[in-house]
Amino acid sequence: MLSLKLSMTFLWRIQHGSCCSAPHVLSHSFLHRDRQRRKDIGPVRRGLSFSAAAVVNSAPKHVQPYLRLMRLDKPIGTWLLYLPCTWSIALASDPGSLPDVGLLVLFGAGAVLMRGAGCTINDMWDKDFDKQVSRTASRPIASGEVSHTQALVLLGGQLSLSLGILLCLNYYSIALGAASLSLVITYPLMKRFTYWPQLVLGLTFNWGALLGWSAVMGSCDWSICLPLYFSGVMWTLIYDTIYAHQDKDDDIRVGVKSTALRFQEQTKQWLSGFMVAMMSGLVVTGVNAEQTLPYYAALCTVALHLTHQIYSVNINNTEDCWKKFASNRNLGLLLFFGIIGGNLWKEKKKDVESLT
Repeated sequence: MLSLKLSMTFLWRIQHGSCCSAPHVLSHSFLHRDRQRRKDIGPVRRGLSFSAAAVVNSAPKHVQPYLRLMRLDKPIGTWLLYLPCTWSIALASDPGSLPDVGLLVLFGAGAVLMRGAGCTINDMWDKDFDKQVSRTASRPIASGEVSHTQALVLLGGQLSLSLGILLCLNYYSIALGAASLSLVITYPLMKRFTYWPQLVLGLTFNWGALLGWSAVMGSCDWSICLPLYFSGVMWTLIYDTIYAHQDKDDDIRVGVKSTALRFQEQTKQWLSGFMVAMMSGLVVTGVNAEQTLPYYAALCTVALHLTHQIYSVNINNTEDCWKKFASNRNLGLLLFFGIIGGNLWKEKKKDVESLT
């Protein structure tokens, strides 16, 4: 009788709308507890991003176009300009010693400024081309965010600061550094006249292989600096040909040239030849610099990295080309640390020889 009475009461409440469904009650209860929990712990905060692009995007709006014109949102180019400098500075260090940190910092600042200056010059020359290429149409000069006059002022500022850094070095290095300016200015024009603009880029980007040594030693030891410079040029031909495959369709339409268009389906064979030349130059460098086991171990790792990079790249896939291109920062760092290890091993080797 009691159960029948309770059932009748329940049905009466449903009929008169005074009873909620169980799922609704549970849902309401859960939402209430969730709101209370969020209130207790406060608002959810997103993790901070320290990528170069995030830093540029967090800058004041009126400054962002200038930072993007300097490519500060894409630091891979700065790394590729800077790394040959580090190799040379490390090779010139005394046996058993670490590279001069002050010079590494100075050259790092110079790489940021000179890469920015090079990109500014490139975009000033290529404004009309950039407008026709999907990947470059949003660049600040091509899109109209930065005028030609504003870009010229920015370029003047970057070159002035770069000169200030250069004047911190010895007279030999000042003259040597100034000699590279003609390459910086003319490189962007090469794609109009030759299928080998990547070669001219290599001559430009690897000037630090000469300058780093002279900054430490006061002049260049050409038996070391020239094969190192040659290897750097070969390296640039590898990574920038891969990079150029991203734009080959647009380059054909616009009418500019590149090694990617020159090599086409023979690209991997050409890059393999450049790899052999690069590694040969690094071996000669090591022999003439009296390098030791860690250096040659690093060369083996670099050779493996290049082999994987060349034979696994899909030259018809833009995303894969970018990924392989960007991986060259790690390759350059491998060589840098190998040189440091080789220098430190020299002291150990001398100690063993003195004991015997």
